[in-house]
Amino acid sequence: MSVTPRGKVVVVGSANVDLVVPVPRHPGGGETVLGGSLARHPGGKGANQAVAAARAGGADTTFLGALGQDESADLLRASLEGAGVRTDLLERVAEPTGTALITVSPDGENAIVVAPGANSLVAVGPEQAERLAVADVVLAQLEIPVEAVAAAAAARRPGALLVLNAAPSRDLPADLWPAVDVLVVNEHEAADLTGDDDAEPSALARLLLERVPAVVITLGGAGSLVAERGGEPVAVPAFPVDPVDTTGAGDTFCGVLAASLAQGSTLVDAARLAAAAGALATTAPGAQESVPTATAVADLVQRHR
Repeated sequence: MSVTPRGKVVVVGSANVDLVVPVPRHPGGGETVLGGSLARHPGGKGANQAVAAARAGGADTTFLGALGQDESADLLRASLEGAGVRTDLLERVAEPTGTALITVSPDGENAIVVAPGANSLVAVGPEQAERLAVADVVLAQLEIPVEAVAAAAAARRPGALLVLNAAPSRDLPADLWPAVDVLVVNEHEAADLTGDDDAEPSALARLLLERVPAVVITLGGAGSLVAERGGEPVAVPAFPVDPVDTTGAGDTFCGVLAASLAQGSTLVDAARLAAAAGALATTAPGAQESVPTATAVADLVQRHR
């Protein structure tokens, strides 16, 4: 799957400040675990993906979202602009900037709770629709109102792709499914969408292809599975690294996937580049700070040819 290689990506999504605490293990129900020092990082699935599309993917990237009137908003805007993301259509609203509470275990795995705040007010107005109409790829997630995702899909030009990272998991309205060109989910999200908790990734992909033309199922350290209607599924291996913090790795994957598609890559080639970027993102703490450069991604791919 490819588009005319003009490389314009518009990300419609969430922006959060991440409050991160390292823990010896994630707490269970009713349990208190003593953690380490609190760190504050720019995050949010949408903002993370925009940073990845611009910095690691090299695309002309615009972020459409909403921030509060607070210090957290300033942190997020600075991070986006520092990565080369266009923020001229980023709204400032009366709600507090979104906040994510994250615990990270010694093996780099994270657990996240999000207070949406300003993200609940993300909307697509005339100015946003005008920018969406010139994008090659529109990338969205589900930390914002699904109505905003649907409006973004409706505003894109003919031939532009809608890449939907259906996370966090939720039911999608029936009228949104036909608008999705590429669905990106992890194995748990795929199971939620299909209602089949026991199926293998290939079976989940076949079920999802009944609804969308193309699916990428991410499998963590096992890589990803790329499936398109009319073709055989392709397993894309992960790149071996020593993970420090997996926060934002999936978002880096999605952002680079969208950027690569916008620049004319096939879906399989885009997934390979995205896998390299996602792997590198696990080797440093934080979500946006850990997003690698396009040069680092290309070097990793070259070393593993």
